Parts: sequence; structure tokens; C-alpha cells
Amino acid sequence: MNSPVNSPMSLVNPQAPGAPDPTASSVAERMGGRLRTGLGLIGPRHGRHALSAEQVDALALPIGDDGVVIGVDPEGQPAVLGLNRPTPYDVVLIGSLWTAQVLALRAAATGARVAVETGRAQAWMQMVHAMGGGQNGLAVYEVGRVPPQGASAGTPVLVVRDCGMRPPRGRVVSGPWQSVVTLLPYLSPVAPRLIRQARLVGVQRISPDEAAELGRTMALPRTDVEALPTLPDGVTLWCGDRDRQYVMTQPTDAEIGLLGTPRRMD
Repeated sequence: MNSPVNSPMSLVNPQAPGAPDPTASSVAERMGGRLRTGLGLIGPRHGRHALSAEQVDALALPIGDDGVVIGVDPEGQPAVLGLNRPTPYDVVLIGSLWTAQVLALRAAATGARVAVETGRAQAWMQMVHAMGGGQNGLAVYEVGRVPPQGASAGTPVLVVRDCGMRPPRGRVVSGPWQSVVTLLPYLSPVAPRLIRQARLVGVQRISPDEAAELGRTMALPRTDVEALPTLPDGVTLWCGDRDRQYVMTQPTDAEIGLLGTPRRMD
């Protein structure tokens, strides 16, 4: 888990506005990695277009991955989590219900259907009512009762498992165009198994003992182990195969009205 950019988790826009242009070789390498991990789907082939050197400066090319904007990185750049993938994608979030609910809201806003598996359905009902009684992208199910979702490229699905400290093995698992986020309020005995299976792990404020244990499990550097017990509300350390990135989730006015301000404890 080293550099926070250009991994399967695709958290941040790798090219900040005003940054130097990457070399041709680095662009090719980055695009090759995106194709291998399903981030850059091969589309229709069209005829090539050519520009003169004088015309290049007139181009404005957006660079980055599609997905859910989960906050901003330490440089203030948008941090994007690509949840809608053609391959299975498992995420573990050791953190707050608030963060999981913001993630679910924003995933639904991108067009994904969200299925919540939870033992505390009442905590999700306000979101369900706000989104039209479960008919507009978000539905809540009891633990173990999530039906097959029929995910596809046109109707991607996010399954949020809010099943406490020891979530049972889910009946509905990750698959093509269906990602699964498992929420753990703290570092539980099943966390090491879930972390090993996950492609992405998010960690919010935990105790020093939990941070030390997690540091051993995930081979985190000492600076991150020391930082985890001091993280402010709304800040998450996201870790992928080769990446680490601190992200501050900043709620919109609508999200504050529905969920309140960021908090670690629920």
C-alpha cells in the first residue's frame, strides 16, 4: 500500500488543474492499467482526428475516473470512488453510519440502485422516505433477506451491509456491476478476514490499540498508525492494493438536512 493514485480503487483525480502534463510513456502506462482493471472500457472505434501543434492549447480535456465523489483530498481535489465496475468489488468501511449513508446517497444519485442489508432498519428509514419510499434507488432489507438484484451495466447496484460487528456471510455477494460495502463500527474479530477479501478499505477514527492491530494487519506505515486515533469526524483513510489517501467528506446542505453533520459515533 504505497502511492495513493492510479490503482484499482481509483480514488482521486490523478491530474490536478494546472499540474505539468504527464509524459507520453506515463500516460500509456496509466491507461494500460485502467484497461486491465476495468476502469477504461473499450468503446466504439471511430476515425482518427488530427490537430496541429498550434491547436493543442485550445483543447480542454477532463482527466479522471467516473464514480462517486466521496470528498476532497489534502490538496482540496475531488476524491472519486469508482463503485460501478464490470468486475466484483468489495469495500470495507471501519467507520460511521453517517459516512456509509452519505456514500449510499451519492451512489444512488449517480444512477445506481442501492440495497441496504441492516439490523437497524429504522436508522435508514428517513433516507428511504426522502427518496420516495424505496421506489427511487434505495431499498432496505433485513439481514439475510436481500434478494438477487439483477445488476447490469445499465442498472449497477451497490449493496451496503450494515450488520454490526460480526456480519454473517452475505447471500448477495459482489459481482459484475454489483459492489458490496461492509460497514464495521469498530475493528471486530472478523475484520481481518473481510479486509483480506476487500479491494478497498476505509478507516475512520479508531482507538490506539485498534490502530496498532490494524497497522499489523494491513502493513500500514507508522505515520498512519499514529494518525488514525486523531482523525477528525468525516475524515477517512482509504487504502487499496497500492494506495493510501486521506479524504474529508464534506456534506451538502441537503445531506446535512437529512443526515446531520459528520460524526464518528452513531
